[in-house]
Amino acid sequence: MPYEVDWVDAFTDRPFGGNGCAVVYDAAGMNADLCMAVVRETGLSECTFLGPSDVADVAVRYYLAGKELPFAGHPTVATAASMADRGLIDGGQVRFETKAGVIPVEVAADSAGVPMVTMVQNRPEFGAVIDAATVAAVGGISAEDILGEPRLVSTGARHCIAILKDKAVLRRVRLDIEALARFNAAAGLAGPAMTEPFWVTLDGATSDGHTFSRLLLPPPMPAEDPFTGSATGEMAAYLWAEGYLNEQKFVAEQGHWMDRPGRAEVEVLGPRDDISGIRVGGQGYVLMRGYLNL
Repeated sequence: MPYEVDWVDAFTDRPFGGNGCAVVYDAAGMNADLCMAVVRETGLSECTFLGPSDVADVAVRYYLAGKELPFAGHPTVATAASMADRGLIDGGQVRFETKAGVIPVEVAADSAGVPMVTMVQNRPEFGAVIDAATVAAVGGISAEDILGEPRLVSTGARHCIAILKDKAVLRRVRLDIEALARFNAAAGLAGPAMTEPFWVTLDGATSDGHTFSRLLLPPPMPAEDPFTGSATGEMAAYLWAEGYLNEQKFVAEQGHWMDRPGRAEVEVLGPRDDISGIRVGGQGYVLMRGYLNL
C-alpha cells in the first residue's frame, strides 16, 4: 500500500543543509523491521513514522537503520515542519507522543514561509562520568584533548558529552569501532542503549555560533550525523550545569564541514542545579513529497 512521505531537511532554511529526515504518515501498522528497512533505503540517519495518539496530537516513532530510539531531535523538527507544510498544525502548537514522553512543539513561519520549530526537551538526566581516556580513544585523540569530565546525559535520548580543546582537535576526530565497544562496556550500555560521544567545542563554526559539534556513527548508520538535535539539548544541559555557559541562550552549530550547515537556537530552562528542560529550535525545509509503495 502507498504511504505518504515527506523528505525534510532540519535545522536549516534551505535545501541540502542541516540533517535530512523522511516523515512517513499513517504508519502505525508498520512493524519495526519495515521501518528500519525504510531508513536503510533512504540512507538517512533517522526517519519518523506517524500514527494516532490517545494522549497527544500524534504518535511519533523514531528509527535508525538498526534500532528504534525513544526520542530524536532533528526528526522532531522535520516532522513538525512537514505537518505545518501540510496544514496539519492548528494554532502553531502540536504535542508529540514519544517513548520518552509527550513533547510540546511550537511552530512559527518566517517571512519566506519556512517553519521555525521549537521543542521542549525533557528535564536532563545526568548519568555516569566516563574516564576521559576511554572516551578519547573512541575518537582517536588523547585524554589531554578533552576538557573536564565526559558524562552521559539524556533529555530523551542519551549521549556522552565530551568537550574538546579546540576545533583543530575536533577536525582530527575519527571513529574507532573497537574503542566504541569498549566505551559502551565501560558505561554499562548494551544493545539498543548503546551510544556515542558527542564531540563539542566552545566556539562556533561561524561568528554567530557559540558551540560547534560532531557526532560520528557506527555502521549501518551514515558515518557522521549532519545535525543532532537531541545531543544538542543534552550538551546544553551539561554546559550549563558544569559552568561552561555564561548565558542560558546560545546558538549551536553542526554540519558545516560536511557542507550541510545546521543551526539551532537553544535555551536552558532553570538554574544550574535544577534544570527543568531544554528549548531547542530550528527551521525545517520540505525538500520532497511523494509515496512509499510497500
